[in-house]
Amino acid sequence: MTIRPYRPEDREAVLALWLASDLVRPWNDPGKDIDRKLGFQPEGFLVGEEEGAIVGSVMAGYDGHRGWVYYLAVVPGSRGRGHGRRLMGAAEQALQALGAPKLNLQVREGNAAAGFYAAIGYEREDRENFGRRLEADGK
Repeated sequence: MTIRPYRPEDREAVLALWLASDLVRPWNDPGKDIDRKLGFQPEGFLVGEEEGAIVGSVMAGYDGHRGWVYYLAVVPGSRGRGHGRRLMGAAEQALQALGAPKLNLQVREGNAAAGFYAAIGYEREDRENFGRRLEADGK
């Protein structure tokens, strides 16, 4: 797998990847999420490519206080081959280059990815998560 920056021609493949990875929710428009990322720190939007096909993605951003990771996904048929670990490593490097001292991420309750993050050295932190939509994306 080769990791490289996202390109506009990757859009449909990335959206299909996110759907196949069960990352899309009715209240989030993933196309808008791509557009927003391209408008802010687009260098943090990476894809994994194998033989010309997108097999993974990750979005990373730094808000001046913490680094954040979103949309880590690997095509179901390519999981277990180290692609997720490599994509996270690339995201960590991108965030370090931006000056982020720490990386945070959120995993939905019941998502099996929690075990993946623990296996690569991430620790569960005692936090309550609060949110408020500022723009309605829902379809």
